[in-house]
Amino acid sequence: MLINFILFQVGWFACVLGGAHGDPWLGTGVALALVAFHLTRATLPVKEGALVVLCAGIGLAFDSTLVSAGWVRFPSGALVPGLAPPWIVALWMLFATTLNVSLRWLRGRPMAAAALGAIGAPLAYWGGARLGGMEFVAPIAATVALASGWAVLTPVLCRLAQRFDGYAPLADVVNLRE
Repeated sequence: MLINFILFQVGWFACVLGGAHGDPWLGTGVALALVAFHLTRATLPVKEGALVVLCAGIGLAFDSTLVSAGWVRFPSGALVPGLAPPWIVALWMLFATTLNVSLRWLRGRPMAAAALGAIGAPLAYWGGARLGGMEFVAPIAATVALASGWAVLTPVLCRLAQRFDGYAPLADVVNLRE
């Protein structure tokens, strides 16, 4: 669990600082390498990979909505105007790697997941903004959208993680097949 948490933090800083300093592909590469490492450790890498892909799609949609609404701006890495850059999508993929490991304790606790999302996500985005990885164009609207969006998304992501648990103990997997 601790290694999973530390690797997420390393990837988060690589993505944000890469985006802040005009080298978004560095952070994207680090995050994708960490995701690949995570998948090699999974008991069921295909299931865990499906979770990562789902989180990438959700993240692309969510952060692109914030960009399209004019509430946030990412200074580097955007390939298509109005869409979130690949490094932020890679960060969502990296976040997926925590759901069945260091954030596994949130399972069955939707209120705790919602509270963590509502508080933790805006703080993370504000931290990213302070480091120069993004800019709040409309700070109040963006913060409200982040808090409410992540309050809904975090329990949903935890449910998806339970459904696509690539870290389930092998005995549990065998029992499910019988």
